Amino acid sequence: MPDVAVVGGGPAGLSAALFTAKNGLDTTVFDTGETWMSMAHLFNYLGIRSISGEEFMNVARGQATDRGVTINDDEAVTGVEVDSDGFAVTTADGEYEADYVVLATGDNTDLAADLGCAFTDEDVVDVAVTMETSVEDAYATGAMVRTGEYEAIISAGDGGAAALNVLSKEEGEHFHDFDTPEDVPTL
Repeated sequence: MPDVAVVGGGPAGLSAALFTAKNGLDTTVFDTGETWMSMAHLFNYLGIRSISGEEFMNVARGQATDRGVTINDDEAVTGVEVDSDGFAVTTADGEYEADYVVLATGDNTDLAADLGCAFTDEDVVDVAVTMETSVEDAYATGAMVRTGEYEAIISAGDGGAAALNVLSKEEGEHFHDFDTPEDVPTL
């Protein structure tokens, strides 16, 4: 059973998964491969001068799997429900249980609506600054929470915010993800 189920393998989903997995939570990403990044070229993403969306996604997926993320390719989530143990995540291949769910499905809000998440007057998922929805331990990220804002860097930040809140809940205090790998020289 994954601790964190991430629905969507774009920048928001992979960012959330990277943070939770590298900090010890069993994390599974359900990815259909249908991300807007396949049509993108990044030249306004901080730290990257110029990279195709596909190349960026390959790097991001590699970074996430290097940190322990399980990516279930071509496994579309058909339902998410609250159950006695957290969440039941349903796909054509089976049902998974998770303590937390992160919705990172672009502007598709169907799963959030089915889960019973509150929406704003602008018809986007209503979230706190932590990206948590009105359903406890369910998070929504990226375009589904922002009217007309389709930016990879914003989505990645939303995913990171969701992950840090999950990690804060797990630790029982504010969690900070500042670390230096042993093989990196410090000043």
